[in-house]
Amino acid sequence: MLYGRQLIVIGVTSMVKVKWFGHSAFAVKIGNKVFLVDPWITNPKSPIKDLSELSIEPDYILVTHDHGDHLGNTVELLKLYKKAKAVAIFEIANQIAEKLSDPNRIIDGNIGGPIRLGEGFFVVLTTATHSSGSGSPTGVVFGREGEVVYHAGDTGLTYDMKLVGELYKPLVALLPIGGHYTMGPKEAAKAAELIKPKYAIPMHYGTFPVLWGKPEDFKNEVAKLAPEVEVIILSPGEEVELT
Repeated sequence: MLYGRQLIVIGVTSMVKVKWFGHSAFAVKIGNKVFLVDPWITNPKSPIKDLSELSIEPDYILVTHDHGDHLGNTVELLKLYKKAKAVAIFEIANQIAEKLSDPNRIIDGNIGGPIRLGEGFFVVLTTATHSSGSGSPTGVVFGREGEVVYHAGDTGLTYDMKLVGELYKPLVALLPIGGHYTMGPKEAAKAAELIKPKYAIPMHYGTFPVLWGKPEDFKNEVAKLAPEVEVIILSPGEEVELT
């Protein structure tokens, strides 16, 4: 089970549990499904240093691009959890399948094409302005009606984020704020203004000195640009329930 603080709004039945492992790695529980996103679970900020310590069994592992700090422990996790499947852009998904010698463990897709997972769950790979060793870098929208999460991946600010907000109305946006390789706090706050989620959680900061963005600066910028968006700053290993 996942543990942490709770945010509760009376009269709303949908709920999304979000656990941050540091950097861009998250576990998200929606209904009976668990999604791991960019699962570098053993990153320097994570409380988990060995995958045997992970008590969360994923149904899907979502990968935004193939840089080592995002592809992370994907292959190891798929070997450990035999029922899990990886979802990624075509080229990266097929590279994962080759490493596993099992094409049935991947779901390959491409930017903008809704991927149906069954039981009302879906994944959409979105535009990200970044780089990738193979395939195109992406963000990822996932969940089900009323319980949608947007993980922006590694990206600069893009006006496409407004479409993400309009089309999918994410409950929460997970946004990189570290700067240098991605948006900094100011750009990420503008992203929150464009997306208009109920909540925003900063990520991809502080892992290395070059990722200089501070979550407090992000929160202050969001207060100026999108005061209706609640910023939640998590510590690595912390979880929050969102309704």
